Amino acid sequence: MVANERVAALIPHAGSMCLLERIVHWDDSSVTLATTTHRNPDNPLATASGLRAIHLCEYGAQAMAVHGGLAAEARGERALPGLLVSLRDVALSCDFVQDLEGELMVAARRLNESDTAWQYAFRVLHAGVLLAQGRVTVSVPPRLLNPVLAHEQGQQGTGHERRQDRHDHQHREEVVADAAARGALATGSAAGRCRG
Repeated sequence: MVANERVAALIPHAGSMCLLERIVHWDDSSVTLATTTHRNPDNPLATASGLRAIHLCEYGAQAMAVHGGLAAEARGERALPGLLVSLRDVALSCDFVQDLEGELMVAARRLNESDTAWQYAFRVLHAGVLLAQGRVTVSVPPRLLNPVLAHEQGQQGTGHERRQDRHDHQHREEVVADAAARGALATGSAAGRCRG
């Protein structure tokens, strides 16, 4: 399955990097989405060994983006893209997730919101079992707060957008690596290859 148009329009990625497929429920403070992309052998986050559970943080971040977009639309606005700046209190119950049958449920709940930053808690579950959880903070870069500069960047076209997407993806990987290096990741006693 690929992401439906509604979800794809709200995630600041395209193609296979759009990891969530459908909205299960949302309200003013939270959203839950479902996906089977963890089983996709072409998942861009997977390695030869499979999809590491640490990458479920990206699933959580994308759920956050979907909720931000839905909430903005409900206010008659358009959500600006942000930059992931930190992961906190991340806990994982296993190492790999590609063998899990069926869908993952990815939930994000808004904790704080301001004009320049958003913080959400996320949870990723399979068949009711918690696989990953944590907190994500996203900032709105100064370049997006300047309407003139934002307009000029918007005129640079899809080539610029693709370069920015690659930059953001690399930055997200760096944030995850930094969190791991600082001991922000805790792996539960059931660590190992999650199986369906």
